[in-house]
Amino acid sequence: MADGGGGGGGGGSGRGPPCPGAAAALRRWEQLRRRAAAAAPWARGVLAVVAGLGLFYVVLRVPLRLRDSLAAVTVFLSTLTPKFYFALTVTSSFISGLIFVFEWWHFRKYGTSFIEQVSVSHLRPLIGGAENSPPAPAAFSAGENETSRQNMPECKVWRNPLNLFRGAEYSRYMWVTGKEPLTYYDMNLSAQDHQNFFTCDTDALRPSDTVMQKAWRERNPQARIKAAYQALELNNDCATAYVLLAEEEATTIVDAEKYFKQALKAGEMIYRKSQNCHSQSPQHEAQLRRDTNVLVYVKRRLAMCARKLGRIREAVKMMRDLMKEFPLLSMLNIHENLLEALLELQAYADVQAVLAKYDDISLPKSAAICYTAALLKARAVSERFSPETASKRGLSTAEINAVEAIHRAVEFNPHVPKYLLEMKSLVLPPEHILKRGDSEAVAYAFFHLQHWKRIEGALNLLHCTWEGTFRMIPYPLEKGHLFYPYPSCTETADRELLPTFHEVSVYPQKELPFFIHFTAGLCSFSAMLALLTHQFPELMVIFAKAIIVLLNPFLMFSEAFRKLVLRVLWPVSAPSVLASS
Repeated sequence: MADGGGGGGGGGSGRGPPCPGAAAALRRWEQLRRRAAAAAPWARGVLAVVAGLGLFYVVLRVPLRLRDSLAAVTVFLSTLTPKFYFALTVTSSFISGLIFVFEWWHFRKYGTSFIEQVSVSHLRPLIGGAENSPPAPAAFSAGENETSRQNMPECKVWRNPLNLFRGAEYSRYMWVTGKEPLTYYDMNLSAQDHQNFFTCDTDALRPSDTVMQKAWRERNPQARIKAAYQALELNNDCATAYVLLAEEEATTIVDAEKYFKQALKAGEMIYRKSQNCHSQSPQHEAQLRRDTNVLVYVKRRLAMCARKLGRIREAVKMMRDLMKEFPLLSMLNIHENLLEALLELQAYADVQAVLAKYDDISLPKSAAICYTAALLKARAVSERFSPETASKRGLSTAEINAVEAIHRAVEFNPHVPKYLLEMKSLVLPPEHILKRGDSEAVAYAFFHLQHWKRIEGALNLLHCTWEGTFRMIPYPLEKGHLFYPYPSCTETADRELLPTFHEVSVYPQKELPFFIHFTAGLCSFSAMLALLTHQFPELMVIFAKAIIVLLNPFLMFSEAFRKLVLRVLWPVSAPSVLASS
C-alpha cells in the first residue's frame, strides 16, 4: 500500500524528488531574501538585481553554453550558400529602407520621429513617469491669432527701442575689435528714419534746417558732423544739429548727454513756437509734427543716457512723463525702455502694471513684452522649482502658468532662449530689428540677460521647459498656435541687419531625429553588404565566418563570468552545480 500510495502520488504529481543542489540553492535564496528585507532600500535593490542576474545564469545555464552554440552555428554557416547571404542582406536592406521611408514621411508631415514619439508617449511613462505637459491656454489664442493676422504685416522692420549710441558705443566697439558692428543696410534704414523724423517741407525757409536735410543723406560720418557744425554756425538753436553730434561725435555717454541737453533746450523753444501757429496752414502742421518728433526723440535719448549713467529713477520719471505728455506715440515703444529700467530697479509690481496696459490682444507684441511676462510668472516659482520633484508630483497651478508663459514667449520668438542660456554668443544689437527674428532676440538678450540672472532659478526653469514649445507648435508652420504663423522671410532680413561675423539663428530649422539617421545608415549598410555579397559571394562567406570567430573571446568571457557569478552567489551549491555542468 505504501509503495502503491507512493507510486500513485508520484504519478499524480508528475515530479520526482528535488535534487540536493537545487534545494541548497533555494535555502540560500531564502536566507538572502530575509537579509534583504531588513536592509536599507538601496541595499535591497542592489541585492535584488544581483540575485536576479544570478538566477538568470543558473536557470538558463544550459541554453547559455555559448561555446557549444557557437560550434553549432559555425557548422550551420559552413553549409550555407552565398545565395542565402545575398537574400538575407537584400531582405534586411528592404525592411530598413521601408522603415526609413516611413520615418522620413512622418517627420516631413508631423516634424518628429515616429519611433521617438512612441517611445516618449508609451515607454517613458513605464520607465520614469509621465511627462507633465500643461494644456495650451485656449482662452486668448484664437482671438489673438485672428487679430494678429489682420493687423501685423509679415516682415516689418522696426526701430530698435534700445539702440545704442553710434559714437559712444558702436564706434568704440569698432576701435577695440576692428569689426564693424552695423551693416550698411541698417545704417541706411536709420538715415531714412532721420529724414522722415527730422525734416519737413518748410525746411527751405530756415537755412540751418536746409543744411541738416542734406546732412542726413550723407554716407560719410565726418561729412555729417561737418554739416552739423555748419548748421550751428547758421543757427545756434538748431536742435537736430545737436542730435547728430550727440549720436555720432560724442565718444562717451556723458558727452552725448551734454549735446542732448542743448538739443532739448532748443527743441522745446521751437516746439512752443510751432504749437502757437500750427493751425494756420498744412505746412505749419507738418512743421509741428517734425518738431514734436525731435522733442520726443531728444527726451527719450536723455532718459537712456540717465539709465546708462546709473540714474535709473530719474530715467524712469523721464520716461513716464514722456508717455503721459505724448500718449499717441505708442508706436515708438517707449514702454520697452520703461520696462527695462523698472526691471533694473527690481520694481516688479510696476513692471506688472506696465504689462497690464501694453500686453493687450489688440496691440502688437514684442520679445520684451512676452519674455518679461514670462519672467514675472517664473519669478513666483523658479526658486523652488525642481524637474525631478515636478515629474513626481506634477506641476502646481503657478508652475503651469509659468510654463505656459514661457511657451508663449518662445513661440513668439524662438531665438531668444539660446542667448539667455548663453548657448550662443551675443553681439551689439542693431539699430533696427525684425520682430520674431534673430535681430530682436539679440537686442532683447543684450539688455535683459542680467534681469534673468538676477532671479534665482529663472534660467533653470527656462532651460527645462523652452524646448517643449516646439512639440506644441503645429508643423509645418502654415498654422499658428498662440500667434500667427511664423514668417518665412526672417532669415534674409536678419542677415542684412546683423553683422557678417555673427552666426544668424534660423527657425524653423529642425534637426533630423536620430532614428532617421540610424535607419538611413542601416539601409545603406545592408544594401552595401547585399551588393558585395552579389559581386564577391565566396569572399563574403569567409568574412561572415571570420566575424563569428572574432566573437569567440567575448563568448568565452561570458562563460567565465557566469561561473564567477555562481561562485559568489551560491558558494554552498556552486560545486555541485558546476560539477553537474
